[in-house]
Amino acid sequence: MGSIRQCSRSACQRSAIATLTYVYADSTAVLGPLATYAEPHSYDLCADHAQRLTVPRGWEVLRLALPDQAPVPNTDDLMALAKAVREAGSEPAPAEEPPAQRGHREPLEPPAEPGGARRGHLRILREPQ
Repeated sequence: MGSIRQCSRSACQRSAIATLTYVYADSTAVLGPLATYAEPHSYDLCADHAQRLTVPRGWEVLRLALPDQAPVPNTDDLMALAKAVREAGSEPAPAEEPPAQRGHREPLEPPAEPGGARRGHLRILREPQ
């Protein structure tokens, strides 16, 4: 389900309608419609920030057609997700077979340590008497 994302600019609370990505090798900034998924090296922008975008000197801006307003959430996606969760919860879990034992071994006892007993990565400290 595509959720409504906010503008990446600090202190801007408006909904994003565009995604800005950079192609460093070509010194190009690409501003296009809001991407389906938020990517780590892209920036979501509202209509105002997308319109006022400036780039460093010598760079080119490639502007793709942008929508007039932010997308609205689709309830069909939410209902499909809820249905999938219900179906997954209603199916019985497949029975797992216990792992086959390869050989009999005695459990190892940890060496005794002065001042406390050690169990795995935890240590029990006794009160001083």
